[in-house]
Amino acid sequence: MCHAHRVTSEPAIPAESGAVPDLVALTKVVARQRAELDRLHDLAATAAVRERAKGVVMALTGCTADAAQEELLRRAETGNRTLLEECRLTLGRLPAPHPAEPEPAPATTGTSADGDDAARDPAATEDTEALGRLGQALVRVRTTQDLAPRLLEHLAPSVGADAVIIYAQLPTGGLELVGHAGIDETLAEQWRQVPPLAGVAALDALQAREARWLEDLEEDRKRYLLIGGPPERWLSRAWLPVVTGGPTDFSIGVLRRQGGPFTPPAREHLRNVARLCVGRLHAFHSRREPVGDPDTDTMQAVFDTLPGTALLLTPDRAASGEVKDYRIDAATPEAVDAVGRTGRELVGLRMLECWPTVADESLWPGCLHVLTTGEPYEGEPFARHEVVDGVAELSTYSVRVARLGDGLILTWLRHAPSDRQEQRLADVQRLGNLGWANWNLLTHEAAWSSQAFSVLDRDPARGPVRLAELPGLALPEDMPALTEAVGELMRSGRQFDLPFRIRTADGVRHLRAVAEAVADNRGTPVEVHGFVQDLTAQRSAELALVESERAMLTQHGVLQAERTMAARLQHALLPLPKKPVRLAGLRVEIAYLPAQSDLNVGGDWFSAIELPDGEALFVVGDVAGHGIDAVASMAQLRFTAKGMIITGSSLTGALARLNALLLHSRDPHGTATMILARYDPAERRLVWAQAGHPPPLLLRDGKARHLGRPGGMLLGASDSPVFEESECRLEPGDRILLYTDGLVERPRESIDRGLERLARAAETHRTGVSGSLEPLLASMLRGERRDDVCVVDIRVPTDSG
Repeated sequence: MCHAHRVTSEPAIPAESGAVPDLVALTKVVARQRAELDRLHDLAATAAVRERAKGVVMALTGCTADAAQEELLRRAETGNRTLLEECRLTLGRLPAPHPAEPEPAPATTGTSADGDDAARDPAATEDTEALGRLGQALVRVRTTQDLAPRLLEHLAPSVGADAVIIYAQLPTGGLELVGHAGIDETLAEQWRQVPPLAGVAALDALQAREARWLEDLEEDRKRYLLIGGPPERWLSRAWLPVVTGGPTDFSIGVLRRQGGPFTPPAREHLRNVARLCVGRLHAFHSRREPVGDPDTDTMQAVFDTLPGTALLLTPDRAASGEVKDYRIDAATPEAVDAVGRTGRELVGLRMLECWPTVADESLWPGCLHVLTTGEPYEGEPFARHEVVDGVAELSTYSVRVARLGDGLILTWLRHAPSDRQEQRLADVQRLGNLGWANWNLLTHEAAWSSQAFSVLDRDPARGPVRLAELPGLALPEDMPALTEAVGELMRSGRQFDLPFRIRTADGVRHLRAVAEAVADNRGTPVEVHGFVQDLTAQRSAELALVESERAMLTQHGVLQAERTMAARLQHALLPLPKKPVRLAGLRVEIAYLPAQSDLNVGGDWFSAIELPDGEALFVVGDVAGHGIDAVASMAQLRFTAKGMIITGSSLTGALARLNALLLHSRDPHGTATMILARYDPAERRLVWAQAGHPPPLLLRDGKARHLGRPGGMLLGASDSPVFEESECRLEPGDRILLYTDGLVERPRESIDRGLERLARAAETHRTGVSGSLEPLLASMLRGERRDDVCVVDIRVPTDSG
């Protein structure tokens, strides 16, 4: 029977008191790049707001992009606002309604009531943004037929539209279908012309200047001629008048398959869409400004025969004489603007109307410079994806501008493959940090690429050096090898690939030179070509790697030497019995297994001796840490514990004194766990105490359980610990296991789970070959051991044994 009781401990002795890369430059570069990226994001957001506001003004008034820009500037100046503020206000307030549908006037503070409501109401904000996107999309619409699908695309998700029909009012009073989407061509042809009859909702809306909402099919079919095929196909309709103020007005029909009324937000949104279409529909029926030059037709006929992309431009000047835009007087067939218009379709239009973003590009000041000075302008090359002979490829272009009389000739030049090859060669040299060089051995002429001058840190104004003088650029210690290689190349044409170093203002630079000779028909070298490459970064990395490996090998050697010495010391201080021993009538087997993943020797230890009075003492301990210090602490605790018990100290008293000893050791922060057990063979009584150590495992009659732990904290953790004893009566055939935590600990597993696993394993492997511990250890220790393991297996013989 096992039970625990508190035993006062004896008074304790009082306790007494290689090169790392510089990251600064890289950090600054990253910071500058982040700042530039933020600036570009802000610029892109500002440009998007400005372009969207211009699109709304263009859609409402039918004006050009330049005129829309001037209108926004005028409004901003009148309202004492910035251009960006005015653009946001333009997007934030709805267009002015027809007099029949008045809206509140803008507030005098420079912010409209609608804008404020939009700012407060998320739904209004979303509606305003949608109208802004539609306004910008309308700029690219070229015909009323193009307008219908664009409107359906916008209205389908917002109001559930399934079809859009656009009618133009004829001088006779009837209607003509000029655009449709969502209905087939057969139906469109049936409703192409609508006579001026009473009971036509589209005409009624135009005459009343008010929208007509057809939301009750049974009542609507009594009042109106329902346009769009069988009445049951469209259960609800809306007809919106568009009064352009020009020769032609329009009526836009929105047809839905779903029944029921249009909600108030949907009605307001449809009215706003109709207002947004006013300017664009007006522009469709406006005539282009005629070109004033009487020879324009002749010039256009010439441009029709020209290959490539070219424009003839006439400056459009303001009253002050400032160029505000350029009129296109002629265009080649391959000229295409931002919305897909080509050739003669561009004649009479403005440049900013065709390419709105050109005002923010370098081409715009380039054109002004040509007009002022007469000097031709050529822009930087740019790449564009295009299909050539059915194959997609990346082509390179550049823009050139030249003056012709009072106008300009603008051409886009496609670079020939040879030009692209030259550019690719330059890119390869830049990316590879190398430069080519060529020497004529007969004329003594030399030619270097610009990158070669950069690699060799030589001013291009000084020109290239002769081949024979190339070794003079190297460091003195590298000069002989390079001189010999150059000499062999010039005499016999032997190719060389040689590293050498030069000194620059930034320090030593590691280079590589590769050269080969071209010989005449007699085999005499007459020309040499090759390249030089800067390998400084690579060489620096190699040197740093070699230094790191050397340091690692040195450290590994030190650790290995320490492990060897600690292992020898451990074996000398802790001899391991090769076979089971008999102590006080008990069979005792001991196993010690070092860790596999650590170069250092651990601090696990044991002691099993027979005391002078015939009793047996068993000690198992674990010193925190590894290496020489752990082995030294282990030896100190092991011999001190045995000496104290032999000289009469109790188990708890010995633990208290060992705690004080550890506190006064050379490592005041060192700790250890320990279990002390004393066995009396006369009474088969096992008394034990512990200091933060796992409890013993008792195996009796095939069942395993852990003994209840008496109180006691680990050694070295406190200067006033309290330790308790516990005792257990053993029976014949009993088995007691004392062990260190390496036997039960596993990564990501609790200690309780490990203790349970040990109990199950002990029940499974109750007996082995000759009672060996090997089956139990093999079951518990699978995979790599991360800690030392020490086990003391104590067995009580049976009465028959």
